[in-house]
Amino acid sequence: MSEKQNTIKTAVTVSGIGLHTGTDVNMTFKPAPENHGIKFQRIDLPDKPIIEADVDYVVDVSRGTTLGKGGARVVTIEHSLAAITGLEIDNVLIELDGPEVPIMDGSSKPFLDALLDIGIQEQTLHREYYDLKENISYFDNEKKVEMVAIPDDMYKITVMVDYNSPVLGTQHARMNNIGEFAREIGACRTFCFLHELEALLANNLIKGGDLNNAIVIVDRVVSEGELDHLAELFHKPKVEVKKEGILNNLQLRYQNEPARHKLLDIVGDLALIGVPLRAHVLAARPGHASNVEFAKKIKKMIKEERRNQKAPAYNSNQRTIFDINQIAKLLPHRYPMLMIDKIIEISDHHVVGVKNVTMNEWFFQGHFPGNPVMPGVMQIEAMAQTGGILALNSVTNPQDYWTYFLKIENVRFKQKVVPGDTLIFKLELVTPIRRGICHMRGAAYVGDKIVTEAEMMAQIVKKDIEQLTTVNA
Repeated sequence: MSEKQNTIKTAVTVSGIGLHTGTDVNMTFKPAPENHGIKFQRIDLPDKPIIEADVDYVVDVSRGTTLGKGGARVVTIEHSLAAITGLEIDNVLIELDGPEVPIMDGSSKPFLDALLDIGIQEQTLHREYYDLKENISYFDNEKKVEMVAIPDDMYKITVMVDYNSPVLGTQHARMNNIGEFAREIGACRTFCFLHELEALLANNLIKGGDLNNAIVIVDRVVSEGELDHLAELFHKPKVEVKKEGILNNLQLRYQNEPARHKLLDIVGDLALIGVPLRAHVLAARPGHASNVEFAKKIKKMIKEERRNQKAPAYNSNQRTIFDINQIAKLLPHRYPMLMIDKIIEISDHHVVGVKNVTMNEWFFQGHFPGNPVMPGVMQIEAMAQTGGILALNSVTNPQDYWTYFLKIENVRFKQKVVPGDTLIFKLELVTPIRRGICHMRGAAYVGDKIVTEAEMMAQIVKKDIEQLTTVNA
């Protein structure tokens, strides 16, 4: 899974017909800046309204997934969103001159091909993943749908479908990581049963339907008269039932193509959470309604977790892991640049440090006379030193190593820090330490409020073979 945000190198347009509306539409993917996200824009409407790809804007799941905002709608978004997610594209603006994403061949492949043809552009900022910390599940007893997500270090999906059909039988599909999507999942087409097709046709609900953009499953005997009627509806000289029970269609691209397409739909619908997951999603008999409800449940959990994010518990009587003398043995910093007083928690993946801010700090002489405020850069320095302790804790002989910070980004200062405050720094690994590179996400608290946030990347370098391209320590 990529660590940086991505967009596309240039604009690209695909054109086709909407499955349900029968409307010809041009759909243009455009590059977008970092933290833009995925957004749709109806350029055919007054004021060209924009609708974010957000589960909170889902207004219909009856025949696909539809977004709506302020009277504007975009219909059947799931296949295009699956392609974007499958290529790990974070930021893109999608312009449409009609109400529905074109159905193309019923899969994500035409969108994948167009996006791969113009290329993916890596951006500067790091992608923010959501690491599932506990199981979350969804059940629909009436439709016999079961979905569960469990913590994992990758984005995986396992799907089972069982339609009690002699043609389909029970099928399974699996994606072991998002990198498999374009190769193994993206080309799998949508499907329906003949009785569903007949009901949709009778109600004039698939005006853009064609035997080239869906797999039609026939699991009963069909008369010649009925086949002739279908041929007339689809403007075909002849319609027949293949021996495997597929109506006048090409060979299946995979033996379990229907199950793989259900997996494709999950990728598209769960993209509406708005943040890439690290989790293993297991789904039995999923559909758009269940996918969207599951996405809402996950997004709600993420919101609550972030809202309830608490400062590490601290009192002056709790055990100290490293005191100031032990810190001085690990870090090379000395007065006036040794910024951490003690470490109160440390593990393989996180560290918590304490900085007592007093009026005796040297920088308060000039920052600012009569209004002492701790400089943001010094808060970041203290956070970096706390992170340095975490990095050095990963080697057996830390006294033989330096830590140099290669990158600091996504910094936010939310509240000023003044004399008398106790700063609590908590840093956690974003990814496991590999080849001496330590990528961390940190937060500084005063009381129960976050005052500073940042992402940091450090390199652990042995003192006698020091080789770095940066001068930032």
